[in-house]
Amino acid sequence: MPEPILEICVDDAAGLAAAISGGADRIELCSSLALGGLTPTPGLMALAATSPIPVYAMIRPRAGDFVFSQEDVATMQTDIDAARSAGLSGVVLGATHPDGRLDTAILERLVTRASGLGLTLHRAFDLAPDFPAAIDTAIDLGFKRILTSGGAPRAIDGRDALRTIIAHAAGRIAIMAGSGVTADNAEIFLALGLTDLHASASRPIETPTGRAADLGYVAPGMKRTDVELVAALKRAMTVA
Repeated sequence: MPEPILEICVDDAAGLAAAISGGADRIELCSSLALGGLTPTPGLMALAATSPIPVYAMIRPRAGDFVFSQEDVATMQTDIDAARSAGLSGVVLGATHPDGRLDTAILERLVTRASGLGLTLHRAFDLAPDFPAAIDTAIDLGFKRILTSGGAPRAIDGRDALRTIIAHAAGRIAIMAGSGVTADNAEIFLALGLTDLHASASRPIETPTGRAADLGYVAPGMKRTDVELVAALKRAMTVA
């Protein structure tokens, strides 16, 4: 069995540094993790490109669903170019039809634009009405891994679906569990046969007060990647 891979999602410079110091093997680089992750800024991409581990940029132009307009697609194509220009290792993509099926036409355009970069299919996959069909589509499109919670809000509650997904993937594509993955439950996921785990490893931070908060620039419930949580999760994966 290969060594388990720990991917940490971050949305700022402090989180990036904590993930690396804590022992992450790969970074998913975003902005606005509180919204599920949006495309990071060019400046954050440039900073992350100096990291000693692979960095994949989330390519998601807005919050909400994954049913994208032609303008959204054009934005995503330009963002893919930015990730390549920054020197990042890959991109994280997803697009669906209103019924949750993967939008093959849009994904083909994005994958073509991302030629030469590593490809992760994000949790838009979890909206699919037919997981085996979505897995086959992802493989045909050239994705190297799928991030999924098994269609549940938390991956621990999607264990049965994850077993089915792993069985159908049959080693043809990596399956990476994400959403609520911690040091306390890592062993459960690895026992399913997963070799990639994805987490924010974050703690709530004190909400800033003062004029910035008064003017609406501070979101409630702020969190930040914590180096100790990253390290604990990595240790749990190694022991398991």
